[in-house]
Amino acid sequence: MKTENREKAIYKVTWVGFFVNLALAIGKLLAGIFGRSGAMVADAVHSISDFATDLVVLVFVKVSSKPKDECHDYGHGKYETLATIIIGLALFAVSIGIFVNSIELIGRVIGGELIERPGFIALVAAAVSIVTKELLYWYTLGVAKRVNSPAVKANAWHHRSDAFSSIGTLIGIGGAYFLGDQWRVLDPVAAIIVSVLIAKVSYDLVKPSLNELVERSLPKEQEDEILGLIMEDTLLSDPHNLKTRRIGANIAIELHVRVSGDMTVAKSHASTVKIEQKLKEKYGAGTQVIIHIEPVK
Repeated sequence: MKTENREKAIYKVTWVGFFVNLALAIGKLLAGIFGRSGAMVADAVHSISDFATDLVVLVFVKVSSKPKDECHDYGHGKYETLATIIIGLALFAVSIGIFVNSIELIGRVIGGELIERPGFIALVAAAVSIVTKELLYWYTLGVAKRVNSPAVKANAWHHRSDAFSSIGTLIGIGGAYFLGDQWRVLDPVAAIIVSVLIAKVSYDLVKPSLNELVERSLPKEQEDEILGLIMEDTLLSDPHNLKTRRIGANIAIELHVRVSGDMTVAKSHASTVKIEQKLKEKYGAGTQVIIHIEPVK
């Protein structure tokens, strides 16, 4: 996908998420206040946190789409990686907040305090949030796969984490509303489970992004695939010193190959150009390839 079209698609899906999050946050906050539900207020705060991640994507994708310059020979792709880490850390912070608050509520229940019964409006708000955020997750994830953007994928999971949070809220509010006073503790218990799920999503987002920032190589299976593509050219042999890494949505490949010592510079160059085109067709136009030619010993 062309850089201009990719950037446009990312901006569109992020703005859609931004306005959906705005409507949900306001709706859930009002439902929590008028429905006397602390869980719904917390869920609204979770939705508000999505604004920050949407803004991160909008800002960092704009930066990461810039072409290379004299200070960034490999482009600005890792700004998108940085955005993914920020989103993952934001998710982790939200999960910790939910966990600590829920432990505190359970402690109050154990101490004999009665948690206030939520109103029906809070129950409806939780159900609407689940459906809306799950639809938004699938829409955002589809765009992320189409444009190959880790930051948009991270934002999709942030939408789903909000749906997970609302599921816990729905269970807690439903138990408190329908089952009686003794079941109101379901609210903080369910919230703890949700906080663990959100933390797991955070880990899954941050770990690969950190690997990219510390220049971790591509998986061995992908490196073997790269070597296989190179060896399809019978004029090249002994590919070695392979170095790979991710740069945002793109990858960089460096390696040495051997050619016959009698081969002309023009012919060896034509072979490497052919391999470079093949690699870009396979892994995207933004793939950066450096091939060093050596004579057969």
